[in-house]
Amino acid sequence: MSHFLFSPMAWGLLLALLLLLSWRRLTRRWRVVGVAIGLVLLVLCAPLGANALEWGVESLTPDAARCTGRDTGPIVLLSGGFEREPTDIDDYAAFNPETWKRVRGAVDLWRAGGSGALWIAGGGPYRIKESAMQARLASDWKVPASALRIDTRSTTTWESAFALRPVLPKRIRLVTSAVHLPRATIAFRAAGFDVCAHASDSSFVPFDGSPGYFIPQVSAIYKVEDASYELIGVVYYRLRAWRAARAQPAGTADSRQR
Repeated sequence: MSHFLFSPMAWGLLLALLLLLSWRRLTRRWRVVGVAIGLVLLVLCAPLGANALEWGVESLTPDAARCTGRDTGPIVLLSGGFEREPTDIDDYAAFNPETWKRVRGAVDLWRAGGSGALWIAGGGPYRIKESAMQARLASDWKVPASALRIDTRSTTTWESAFALRPVLPKRIRLVTSAVHLPRATIAFRAAGFDVCAHASDSSFVPFDGSPGYFIPQVSAIYKVEDASYELIGVVYYRLRAWRAARAQPAGTADSRQR
């Protein structure tokens, strides 16, 4: 169902059917509007439109909020999910590509810092928890067990932020994919964290001169689905953060150490 809701191809086909059935009854203005919307959806099915949308969502994380070499504090890695149910704790083939990239980005950041805790948040729907498997992979990549911490209770980004609030200091380094960073940052700031954001990877592909950039592709459609989901998530999380701030008693302060 989610693929239909966020797929430009699905909406384009639905629009084409509606125009076909109602063309004779539509005024000239509505015909123009319908065709214009259809052209926009067609562009979104190509790398040109998909990467423009991807860039727009990733840009919601300002440069000032991104981690620099001077930033310290515990690292929080958000899980990226499975493609299927894992059969064992080291069944890494069950990870989706997003999860691999996130773990790699967090491990690289931890190595650059040289010390500190690496927290991994996310439970998931299966018996073997996402964060436990990601910790196992990080351990295989030479992060010592003494540095690894996991949260297996949370199932959403919002839940992860509030689940980690009692056990972490105020200042953290948040690691996830670039397109997920804006929504994740909102959630962790709503939980009272002072966040520096670190993108494990970016799906944005700039124009390289290839004609294929203007031709509809399946990969572009998937990219639009992900970016659209995150964009709507940003709006929803901002509303949720606003409500949480209004519900907080006046004068309440966060006493955690920075």
